[in-house]
Amino acid sequence: MSCCDENTARVPPTDVSRRSLFKGAALVASVIPAARPSAAEAQGAQIKLAYCSQLLCGVPYEVARSAGHFKTHGLDVQLVYTRGGNAAVQALVGSAVDYAATSLDVALQAYANVGADIRRFAVTGRLPLFAVVTAPNTASRIQSIKDLEGRTVAVSALGNADHALTLYLLKQAGADAQKVKFATMGVNLLEALRQGQIDVGVVQEPALTLLRRAGARVLVNGMDLEDAKHHLGGSFEFMGVAVRAKEIERRKPEMIALTKALGDALKALRAMTGDQLSAALPKEMTTGLDLSGQARRAEPDRRRPHQAGQEHVRAARHFDCRRLKPARP
Repeated sequence: MSCCDENTARVPPTDVSRRSLFKGAALVASVIPAARPSAAEAQGAQIKLAYCSQLLCGVPYEVARSAGHFKTHGLDVQLVYTRGGNAAVQALVGSAVDYAATSLDVALQAYANVGADIRRFAVTGRLPLFAVVTAPNTASRIQSIKDLEGRTVAVSALGNADHALTLYLLKQAGADAQKVKFATMGVNLLEALRQGQIDVGVVQEPALTLLRRAGARVLVNGMDLEDAKHHLGGSFEFMGVAVRAKEIERRKPEMIALTKALGDALKALRAMTGDQLSAALPKEMTTGLDLSGQARRAEPDRRRPHQAGQEHVRAARHFDCRRLKPARP
């Protein structure tokens, strides 16, 4: 499944006021310091970049597409949706796509399990963009990660980042993971969780806010820096782009241009309104979701900028794009 056209978002110039949706976001670090290729050097055949199709994970990539940042840097990029990060890495290893944007643990698993010879070269997120949340009807009975024993937890797929995160949290809590059942439901598990068809789920925004409204209990919110410090020790490399190692030299100008485009998108993202951010997402990913309230909450409040759209600020401030040298695992 590929993304839609490049006219679904209107991104303001990056030099507009920083009193915006993502005020307080981490500064975007410099891109790979190497020879600066011109757009002509990077321009070539269409390249395919796969990612897991989770809403927040894909925001920088969708903004780069919608606002034309890829084209500005001479790239013709087709974004490809996959059912989780594992599928994206499999597509990369199998040469079905040119690049894969996944969580770090997925890339490490691919290397450890099948010896996948891939390298990461750009990072677009530094916290896991997931929260472990109960269904509204189990909120009173499930009050901690330890309470997940004997329960069913919904994840996108076994081995994906949400599954790995949950296993880690179970271990940290001293819970027996063998007593927890995992239901693989893809990336859209909001309604099943809200209706109580499953006990607990690992979700992103806007599902997190919608579930909170319905009375769900948040056990761990990886999008909140304080929660991340408490449960995970702080921020760390999460989302990033990988390439097949044998193609690094040949693709270097393309990789530099791709990193620059993502850096531009991340800068622009901090100045976007909620409506613009919602518009940047392809319709295939937002069909059936009511994002109007999300967009309104994400709008910058000129009078109280630090308190506006806190759910979105906490999540979006961890989008980042920084240098990561290709290195042998």
